[in-house]
Amino acid sequence: MSAGGRWSREPPGDQRDDPPADPEQVARTIVLRRLDVAPRTRAQLATTLRGRNVPDDVAGAVLDRFEEVGLVDDRLFAAMWVESRQRTRGLSSRALRAELRARGVDEQHITEALAALDPESELTAARAIAARKARSTAGLPVATQIRRVSGALARKGYGASVTSQVVLEVVLGVDEPSADEVQEQADPPPLRLRA
Repeated sequence: MSAGGRWSREPPGDQRDDPPADPEQVARTIVLRRLDVAPRTRAQLATTLRGRNVPDDVAGAVLDRFEEVGLVDDRLFAAMWVESRQRTRGLSSRALRAELRARGVDEQHITEALAALDPESELTAARAIAARKARSTAGLPVATQIRRVSGALARKGYGASVTSQVVLEVVLGVDEPSADEVQEQADPPPLRLRA
């Protein structure tokens, strides 16, 4: 309100002549706000700063400082991401690698984080996904169950060898596949076209 009791569109005092904001302080504020929501990689933060028109040299200096004090750590981010996403979503190492690459994590950090994955825990996660899908497809023809369980595993990033093994175990109840069963999995029945 103005002194006369009316609403005014002008800011109080003479704020129009304020000096422009310090780009470094703006960058620090943006980074802190992004990190307050969730951990981020350096590449994600750099993209955010670029989108907010922070000069690249200022963004680089601010991100360097955040790395020095440990608030931005791509190696730790990768390790936490792999552990969390594998445990909660059952993602394969291939899917986890793709997610980390999309977030701009260096290949060396990705490799180190994935090395910590136990192959048996990955197989256990695949079995759990397959078991859930098999329960929801119970009563359907076996070929349909196999196709749907295989699709669920493929969407989680599991390759053909793990998918075949898990499908045989979970859907068909076979612990160690025979050569005929492996061949049957490799050569699906021909498609029949309707006229």
